[in-house]
Amino acid sequence: MTTSDFLQIALYLALLIGLAPVLGSYMYKVFSGQNHLMLPVFGKLEKLIYKLSGIRPDEEANWKTYTVGLLLFNFVGLIFLFVLQLVQAQLPLNPAQLPNVSWHSALNTAISFMTNTNWQGYAGETTLSYLVQMLGLTVQNFVSAATGIAVLLALVRGLSRKSATTLGNFWTDLTRSTLYVLLPLSILFAVVLVGEGVIQNFHSYQTVHTLQGAEQVVPMGPAASQIAIKQLGTNGGGFFNANSSHPFENPTPFTNFLEMLAILLIPAALTYTYGKMVGSVRQGWTILMVMLVLLVSGLAISLYGEYSANPVLGQSHLMEGKETRFGITNSVMWSTATTAASNGSVNAMHDSLSPLAGMVAMINMLLGEVIFGGVGAGLYGMMVFVILTVFIAGLMVGRTPELLGKKIGAFEVQMAIIANLSTSLVILVFTAWASVSSYGLSSLNNTGAHGFSEILYAYTSAAGNNGSAFAGLNANTVFYNLTLSITLLVGRFGVIIPMLAIAGSLVQKNSTPESAGTFRTDNWVFAGLLIAVILIVGGLTYFPALSLGPVVEHLLMIK
Repeated sequence: MTTSDFLQIALYLALLIGLAPVLGSYMYKVFSGQNHLMLPVFGKLEKLIYKLSGIRPDEEANWKTYTVGLLLFNFVGLIFLFVLQLVQAQLPLNPAQLPNVSWHSALNTAISFMTNTNWQGYAGETTLSYLVQMLGLTVQNFVSAATGIAVLLALVRGLSRKSATTLGNFWTDLTRSTLYVLLPLSILFAVVLVGEGVIQNFHSYQTVHTLQGAEQVVPMGPAASQIAIKQLGTNGGGFFNANSSHPFENPTPFTNFLEMLAILLIPAALTYTYGKMVGSVRQGWTILMVMLVLLVSGLAISLYGEYSANPVLGQSHLMEGKETRFGITNSVMWSTATTAASNGSVNAMHDSLSPLAGMVAMINMLLGEVIFGGVGAGLYGMMVFVILTVFIAGLMVGRTPELLGKKIGAFEVQMAIIANLSTSLVILVFTAWASVSSYGLSSLNNTGAHGFSEILYAYTSAAGNNGSAFAGLNANTVFYNLTLSITLLVGRFGVIIPMLAIAGSLVQKNSTPESAGTFRTDNWVFAGLLIAVILIVGGLTYFPALSLGPVVEHLLMIK
């Protein structure tokens, strides 16, 4: 690594930490109903949406009603996107005259984008029309991210309110998250991307002559608008099959840096928003520091793995699967950031990563996508571990566990365990099934430990609502489309529903005043304990599976 590599990493982390309170303060004003920068711009549109939809923005709901509204909205979006793919050949804005999508691929894609995963078992430029990309995928990129923010807001209200019964209005949270946070940031980011060379057009696919004298069909389309929200909303799905390694999605080192920053920007800022909303900014900073420690640790291990000499090939600094315009450091930074968040976009082939770097990418997701995680989803996922940590700390000191003055009882712990175990169950069960069945093994391009890693990575990515892949696995089959669809749903709603139940339980409780015996959750002692709980729970759950995949692969490489 060069000095410039270290400086770039330092600049990236500095910008991430520096922008967190700026954007976090703005989002606090948005979600608390205060005046803010975008209110004069989109305020009338917000009121119009409420009027046309019959929404009463000030009418609040209990956790069950909030959950039902969320589930119904997402179900309608799923059906709409599913049908849109099945009839795309009969719809306009299809210059390549692409046929209708198969039912199992359409179902998998609809569930994937509805759950903020953007897992893609197809090549975008040869499968989906411009209309489906815009009206289907891009719309879901906005509303799935807004759904994650809405769940977080409900949980925060559950923690901050005293002896109440309601958690807010899902439709209001959804609308404000989209209009005032995701939309303006995406417009600004898309304009910057277009200026740097990302395409945004409705042209037919272009046939060009290469320097070798051959003909090549170059796909076109409205890419920049989707790229902006896919990164900012931690969605990650590529307009093109090569995703963020494609020059039309990510043309320069500058766009590469901006897109990496966009991946973690909102999740980082939401920690500050959380601190402001619960009345303790230190709480937010503590969680942010935990996320940063885990992120930097994973980045260091990945860089070591990629820059170390490969005994099999007798050389180091391997560029296989990486773009020369980005190099090793930018490729590893991206793989770490995209799996730490539930983003899933890639600028390098994860299947070609060293065993250690591939394992870090997998662990980032196996921990529950809590190292920043998805927009909203990462923070409420982190709160699962916060509750477990508080419970364990309470047992250690012999006091009733408390979080922000709210007593953590058996119900909250049970729900947190359900949220944690639901994803583990589908990952391990489906990985085991695929590893021993002809349906699963027939899609592999590799055998042995690496082949097992490809299967494990796929279900891990789906359950973590990430969407990235090792890509040595042909997942566009009936078996994988259906099993991954189930995994996607459990990974999303198996966490959302328990967390809303926790919010509904906590909001009814009164706060206990802080005393000398209160276990503080805003210092480095708690941060260290939280990191330990995250790693131990993840390690105990997944170490046997990891031992059969990347660990064995690494040992075979160095023997």
